[in-house]
Amino acid sequence: MEAEFTAFLDHFFDCFSRKDTRAHLGVYVRGQLSDLPEKSVEPIALEAGVAPRTLQEFLSQLKWDEDRMRDRLQHVVAAEHAGPHTIGIIDETSDVKKGDKTPGVQKQWSGRLGKTENCIVTVHLCFARGDFHCLLDGELYLPESWDTDRDRCREAGIPDSLVYRPKWQIGLELHQRAVDNGLFFEWITFDEGYGSKPEFMRELSSRKQNYVGEVPRSFAAWLDPPRVVNRRYRRNGKGRSRKVPRLACGSPPTRRVDELLDDERLSEQPWKRFHVKDGEKGPMVWECKHTMITIKDAQGLPGQRLHLVVARNVLEPDELKFFVSNGPMETRLETLLLVAFSRWRVERCFEDDKSEIGLDQYEGRRYLGLKRHLIISAVSYLFLARVRQHWAKKKSGAHRLPIAYGDDCLGPLMGIVVAGGAG
Repeated sequence: MEAEFTAFLDHFFDCFSRKDTRAHLGVYVRGQLSDLPEKSVEPIALEAGVAPRTLQEFLSQLKWDEDRMRDRLQHVVAAEHAGPHTIGIIDETSDVKKGDKTPGVQKQWSGRLGKTENCIVTVHLCFARGDFHCLLDGELYLPESWDTDRDRCREAGIPDSLVYRPKWQIGLELHQRAVDNGLFFEWITFDEGYGSKPEFMRELSSRKQNYVGEVPRSFAAWLDPPRVVNRRYRRNGKGRSRKVPRLACGSPPTRRVDELLDDERLSEQPWKRFHVKDGEKGPMVWECKHTMITIKDAQGLPGQRLHLVVARNVLEPDELKFFVSNGPMETRLETLLLVAFSRWRVERCFEDDKSEIGLDQYEGRRYLGLKRHLIISAVSYLFLARVRQHWAKKKSGAHRLPIAYGDDCLGPLMGIVVAGGAG
């Protein structure tokens, strides 16, 4: 694969002004793609016969354009994998760290471990289409405790322009960067951590970006939007008039989505069963109900009309998931489910990136080094994904799942079929 590897790295040739600095990129990517058991700077450098400090300086000190490298990666993906049925997945991952010097490290929730741990958290954007997926971008989540201690930030090389932002805002920044670089997502999906933030979904809608996202049980909406009045009102004809527009007197409040299941329009609707995909433990079969809901806008008035999909695990009926979507009214339930259950793609990216490439093995103390490590790791993963896809095309298609619904499906390995019978 030497010729293919060299040609791939040539995409990033102009990110470096010096030949000797450019050569370090090949060293780092080769190390990440190697069979080394540990893939931090020191073992990669020693395996390549390079002084570890030289490779550390390449990440944290030497002058080269890491932003251009990230943009170029996205240009490559846009050029080679553009087409219909493209899904973007916004998610975060955590990496356990020792000490208190790694940028952004503190005791915080680690979704990877399912508990609070001393770790850093990075937010990522994943690209998926057909049988191809990769990471497009990643950014450090800077906790508020770091933001309020700018001396600590400066010691770690964190610029004053980098401040605390909620993870959903970081996700929106990653999405906008990708769109600016020519990427188009037919759908965006995310977990309930992002689905619990109405501002996040409103912003996606304002960008005319279709999404299907998981929301918590406490997510509130109306099945029937209440009436809005625009006439000013004074109680007993006295006092200050109430603002308009407003909900009409006696309007019902929003209800939690798990409570909406008790409404006859959902309670009497039969569950529809779907074979989502084959997992490591066997077929994943979920049964679903679907209706339309109305959520509040920023002023507390009836806002967008959204799809609500309630999914129940057939093997574990107590496991319920709730998804909402701003997709067109005519969007098929199979398509909504297909997007909703695509989050395994980013989870697989994280798993492969950590086990095969060393995404979680950054040991430096400088923000620039961490930022560059995230970008180069995405470059290494893109090469891995390209080679995998190339080799897969040479093999028989016998092991692929069928595309059950023709052009409405999003590609091989992702077809959703209606599960027949009671088996």
